[in-house]
Amino acid sequence: MAKEPDFSTLCVHGDPQRDPSGAPHTPIYNSSTFTFNSTADLVDVLEGRREGGLYTRFGMNPTITSLERQLAQLEGAESALSFTAGMAAASALFLTHGRKGIICLGDAYGGTLELLTNQLPLLDIHTRFLLGGEQDQLASALEEGYGLLFIETPTNPTLEIFDIHALAEQAHQHGALLVVDNTFASPANQQPLSLGADLVLHSATKYLGGHSDLTAGALMGPKTLLDPIWAWRKNLGQVPAPETAALLSRSLRTLPLRVQRQSDSALTIAKALAEHPRVSRVLYPGLPTFPGHAIAQKQMKGYGGMLSFELDGSGEETTTVVDRLQLIGNGASLGGVESLATQPTIITHRGVPAADRARRGIGENMIRLSVGLEDANELIADLLQALN
Repeated sequence: MAKEPDFSTLCVHGDPQRDPSGAPHTPIYNSSTFTFNSTADLVDVLEGRREGGLYTRFGMNPTITSLERQLAQLEGAESALSFTAGMAAASALFLTHGRKGIICLGDAYGGTLELLTNQLPLLDIHTRFLLGGEQDQLASALEEGYGLLFIETPTNPTLEIFDIHALAEQAHQHGALLVVDNTFASPANQQPLSLGADLVLHSATKYLGGHSDLTAGALMGPKTLLDPIWAWRKNLGQVPAPETAALLSRSLRTLPLRVQRQSDSALTIAKALAEHPRVSRVLYPGLPTFPGHAIAQKQMKGYGGMLSFELDGSGEETTTVVDRLQLIGNGASLGGVESLATQPTIITHRGVPAADRARRGIGENMIRLSVGLEDANELIADLLQALN
């Protein structure tokens, strides 16, 4: 039996189908529609008997389908769907598989929490929220008939780590699906499907895109679960443009190199911050003192380029530190080649009620740091001058 390709090889050659033109990577098919020699040929494509372009809003465009074959390979999935944004992927997922109710365990991106709290209940889709420390309540919640268990690991912004294999077994015992938002880890560091998860979600704007020049989302998993989501995506108009698909495909080729460098630098920076007198706590899975370190060691290849830290000071003092940064940018996103610092209470989790933020341990003195590809020592020097 032939050896399975290395992850780096899959990132470069992830689409097993070569473009008919002979191009090493599928070019941009900037066409909204495609024509056929006969109605029979059209119907064959429409009904899936053969692959081909049909109509870009359906996702049936060679540039988009090539990207999706790449995405599936990176997560070891049978299939994948791409979206205009991570929130588009999340909304289509919840509308399809969340009808029996959703359990959201642990922290999550502020936009996801807002969607689950404010919009989905208007459609009679309800969510039960459990903190990471409330896992003892999960079994009883699942017994109530919830059909979907949703987690991030590591979480945004507290970097909580959950045991994917254990949660998958628990969800499946009660007939529920486990969906893992793998944005922070990326498939370079963690592959939830191999650990028992049913579907994987990504904000592809982040590490998969990696250059802060596109907005996209992705879902990976078995066709039986993705096919019904495809209909929601089609009719909600959530398919990315071919230009975006091509940009994302380009970015995937360097994913392992970027994530390895970012993970190494983040660990170096986390260790330096942990020794600073003005830093009261560093949240990073790679630190042996971090509560989820042992699980992260077991299920992750690297600890990722994201970390959060808390100052021994007020929210105003924390803002001053962020404003004093010179090399590290003050911005809302993450996963790019440039480093960014964010106060979650001001940007990413601004729409989450203050009481809920406090319950989740997201305080005004927290800074979330997305580590880029700059020299780690220069990033540390910038942090130190801002802190001092």
